[in-house]
Amino acid sequence: MAGAFGVCAVVAAVAASSFTAQEAVPGIPMPGPVVSVGLPIVRVLLDVAAVAVVGLSLLPKLLGFKMPEHTEPVMVRVRPLAVLAAWAWAICALVTIVFQTAELNPGAVPTFGMIASYVGNVGTGQGLLFSAACALAAAGIGLMAVRFGEKVPAELRIIVALFGLLPIPVTGHAVNSVWHDPIMISMEIHVMGAAAWTGGLLATVVFLAPHSSLLAVVLPKFSRMATVCLLLVALSGLVTGLGTMALTPGVTLPGAIVTSHYGVLVIVKTALVALLVPLAAHIRFRLLPVIRRGGATALASWAVAEVGIMGLAYGVAVAITRASIA
Repeated sequence: MAGAFGVCAVVAAVAASSFTAQEAVPGIPMPGPVVSVGLPIVRVLLDVAAVAVVGLSLLPKLLGFKMPEHTEPVMVRVRPLAVLAAWAWAICALVTIVFQTAELNPGAVPTFGMIASYVGNVGTGQGLLFSAACALAAAGIGLMAVRFGEKVPAELRIIVALFGLLPIPVTGHAVNSVWHDPIMISMEIHVMGAAAWTGGLLATVVFLAPHSSLLAVVLPKFSRMATVCLLLVALSGLVTGLGTMALTPGVTLPGAIVTSHYGVLVIVKTALVALLVPLAAHIRFRLLPVIRRGGATALASWAVAEVGIMGLAYGVAVAITRASIA
């Protein structure tokens, strides 16, 4: 299931980035294929790793702490994976900095000086570096959890993971207006809500589907959280997308929604989120009552479909951050 999410995200990111790629201009050097293809792939892998950390950090909170004899065998498997995902997150963030430095210096191999200059002068580089630092902090706290178990508060792991997501919107489009801060807050709500929803679903189904008693306890909690996340993701996504376009000089709505690469990708992503609604509703209103009664369901199949669409949405989101608004 996690593989389906990652594959869908990478495919969508590469396809959507190809759609938004700028045409070569004579006399102006362009990034090579390694950068133009590698950058969206590494960027989406960063998102996949971050989502994994958030989901694995949420799982102990969803499981609760009243039945350690049942939950601990699951958490023994989860904690080391959370550490590995955090390391992957940090590495992908640092590699993304290198790729973005190369993108700004086409034809040159990035040196340490170029990378340092990029991080020092560009907000995107600073945001990625901070996100990598938070990922390393999550890995350190995760190692403590591997050793000491749930004596390390689950809330601490969740907060550090979500905090590491906050700089990620900086890597997208900036709005130079009095509405900059509200738009940034909307982006951050969108990123955190999507990570909690996607990561929580992945962790719940992958690790608890074989344990019907635990699934019956966790799925209702996750379903309530997912409903809130869905509303936040949908609303904040529309506010961010349309707000960014409306506040960009030279862009006229509603025409730009269908004439710009950015607008078309916003439509595609909105459609993907809309597709998630009936899938999520089916799991909550049709499958959840059966799971509570201890019955067998096709939860894994429905969850794979939902996760696959989520992966496509994540891939499109990466392309949106690089698409031309005008």
